[in-house]
Amino acid sequence: MKIQHVFFDLDHTLWDFEKNSDLTFQKVFDKQQVQVNLQDFLTVYKPLNREFWKLYREEKISKEALRYQRLKKAFDAISYSISDDLIDVIAIEYIEFLPHFNHLFDHTFDVLDYLKPKYQLHIITNGFEEIQTKKMQSSNIHHYFDKIITSESVGVKKPNPKVFEHALAIANATKDNSIMIGDSVEADIEGALQVGMEAIHCNFEGEEILATNFKSITSLLEIKQYL
Repeated sequence: MKIQHVFFDLDHTLWDFEKNSDLTFQKVFDKQQVQVNLQDFLTVYKPLNREFWKLYREEKISKEALRYQRLKKAFDAISYSISDDLIDVIAIEYIEFLPHFNHLFDHTFDVLDYLKPKYQLHIITNGFEEIQTKKMQSSNIHHYFDKIITSESVGVKKPNPKVFEHALAIANATKDNSIMIGDSVEADIEGALQVGMEAIHCNFEGEEILATNFKSITSLLEIKQYL
């Protein structure tokens, strides 16, 4: 069946999470006078953040634990003494300031302009519901998308099939006329494949991918080759 619905992940796929996150930490640390070398902090924080997000996807930790523990462990790792109260303030301000930065991956507008007349476009995201729409509005891509499905609204997270089944139902789409585009093989690609959708992996880091049951791209422009 011909593809009619294109579902995108948001963070790390269209919205440049790492760049925007780095800028957010710089703003928060300056505001709160946190005297650390930003690069030293980010070097330990980023892998910790990935680990905690994996636990969060797997329903092993709460949203609150994710937001606190990733900061606490990062500060501990660089031996920076900081109070729990200040960690809580940083966690709150990080979420508050993050969506106001609006860097997107190269060619995002080009690709969305190309796709919009041909397909219904949607977002499926594990990101926190209170900031995902703000991110899209700030970066001026919100109007491209018909439906925005957050895992929090479903009650489970990608790759749980319930997220994709709910998204298909909300969009009035079927697995056969839909495709998922995202950066996470585990959450986006395997999640989509297990419900019968096609998938395109955004492999912007050039990782070695052995699987052959999905397409892989290193630039958003390559989407034009498939859609």
